[in-house]
Amino acid sequence: MQQISDIAALRQQIKAWRQSHQTIAFVPTMGNLHQGHLSLIEQAAELADKVVVSIFVNPLQFNDKADLSAYPRTLDSDLAKLKASACDVVFTPTVAEMYPQGDMAQTIVSVPNMDNRLCGKDRPGHFDGVATVVNKLFNIVQADFAVFGEKDYQQVLVIKQMVADLSLNIKIVSAPIYREDSGLAMSSRNQYLTADERRKAAELYQALLAIKDKIQQGERDFASLEQHAFQHLQQQGFKPDYVAIEQYQGVSQLDLAEKTDLNQQIKLADPLILLVAAQLSKARLIDNIVCDLD
Repeated sequence: MQQISDIAALRQQIKAWRQSHQTIAFVPTMGNLHQGHLSLIEQAAELADKVVVSIFVNPLQFNDKADLSAYPRTLDSDLAKLKASACDVVFTPTVAEMYPQGDMAQTIVSVPNMDNRLCGKDRPGHFDGVATVVNKLFNIVQADFAVFGEKDYQQVLVIKQMVADLSLNIKIVSAPIYREDSGLAMSSRNQYLTADERRKAAELYQALLAIKDKIQQGERDFASLEQHAFQHLQQQGFKPDYVAIEQYQGVSQLDLAEKTDLNQQIKLADPLILLVAAQLSKARLIDNIVCDLD
């Protein structure tokens, strides 16, 4: 495995692979890698001849500078994990390499209709930062495929829309959520939690399963289900941002626009996606599950 930190050198390697008619899959990360990331790399290796993984903590997607400063940076451990994986090149640029004019002077890619929904509503500017850095990385790596985890469901929708709108020549592949034995969705932010908090955090998944069970038993008052779960999480010590029941759009449908009457707009034959975001101690956690009504 090679470690490359500058864009020109990575482009030279990509050019050599292309001259040998090899295909490329790309997995962008912010480091602090866990088994969920490694499962994305495994999927990438099944799609292409070569796998590029990036590790870059992107300042543009943090609206809270304290959160940016505290974000775990574990490069030595990450490199050890990548060496044991199917990764061929790890791209580890500096902020200066990615934003030579400074991140405040960077051209911004903005995907419409995302800042007023779900995580976009609570993290203004976050998805602009995501779209900007991912677009830049796509242009640098020039991969055939990019693999993202569906835990960040809204992020996948943002990237799919960006790729479609800008006619980018890359296929976006989503991978299922990788969970701990407790059901807690794996996340780099889980590191912020104590052992007791980590056990409590699994309640997010259980709350979604409880909603799913009630819907599949015939409950159709979605607003009441959302409110009950929200209050339950508050009682458990969480500070929830939202509990939401949406019409599931996979990763090929792109509109998360505000619904005026969710109960009327969802067709009962359609699958739903149940989503939650909540703060627990120092960690902001997100999760989702699909609820099939067939």
